[in-house]
This record gives sequence, structure tokens and C-alpha cells, in this order.
Amino acid sequence: MSRAIYPGSFDPVTLGHLDIIKRSSEIFDEVIIGVLNNTSKSPLFSLEERVNMLNEVVSDIPNVKAVSFDGLLVEFAKENDIKVIVRGLRAVTDFEYELQMAQSNRKIAPDIDTLFLTTNIEYAYLSSSIVKEFASYGVDVNELVPELVALELKKKMGIDK
Repeated sequence: MSRAIYPGSFDPVTLGHLDIIKRSSEIFDEVIIGVLNNTSKSPLFSLEERVNMLNEVVSDIPNVKAVSFDGLLVEFAKENDIKVIVRGLRAVTDFEYELQMAQSNRKIAPDIDTLFLTTNIEYAYLSSSIVKEFASYGVDVNELVPELVALELKKKMGIDK
């Protein structure tokens, strides 16, 4: 059985993330969305909220589930017998960072590969940071994130619209 992990902070999950998740689910028998507890960031949503939102928005994709992890990604992958890391690329700037990470991971875990998927052009500009900034100013983000996430953003930011 082929298994892959799609790691990230997903604060919050966007339609761009969901595009990569859906496409990955068609390539692999099982896809784990690894929600990172990144201590260098101050997330808007708690780790538990992010995992719950992800599991809700992927509930119609039977071979996908979200789980949290901390520590090194390759160690989590080894512990879960995962041989492929999926990463989405929006632009060349993403590629430079992701290539360096893939090469570093390969150095310490030679049996784990990284698969890059380019995002759908419709979402090439999209990031969680942009979504949070827009939402903080009351901009409607329904075309950027799943409906559940848009509702949760409004609640978190105290927006009644």
C-alpha cells in the first residue's frame, strides 16, 4: 500500500491546500495530512482546531485523514511507514525553499522521497497568511477556503457577517 504525508501548519486550510490533498489522494492509497505543531509560529487556530477542520473538510475523501505531529517530519514519516512527502508549489520562491528541505530530508532519511505538485493556477497566489489578513479586515474569504473554514474564521475574528 502506498502512503504519503502532506505536511504543513494549515492555519487555516485553503482551497489551494485542498487541491493538493485531492490530487494526492488520487495518486496514493492513503494520504496523511500532517498538521505541524510549529513552535516558531503563533497560529490563529489551535492544533486541535486545525486537525478537526481538516478532517471535516476531507471527510468525503475516504483515503485521507489529518493528524498532528511535532518534531522532525522524516521521523514522523518513518514511525508511520510513509515513504513519500508531498509538497505543493505555488511559485519559484516556494521551489527554492522546498528543494532545500527535500534535499536535507533525503540526507537524513534516504528512503523517503519528496513529490512536488504544482498548485492549480487558480490558487497560485493563495496562502493562509493572505486568508487571515483578508478575514481580519472583514473581506469575504468564501472563494479562498472551504465553507466551514470561512465560518470558523468569522467566529475567531468576531465577525458577524
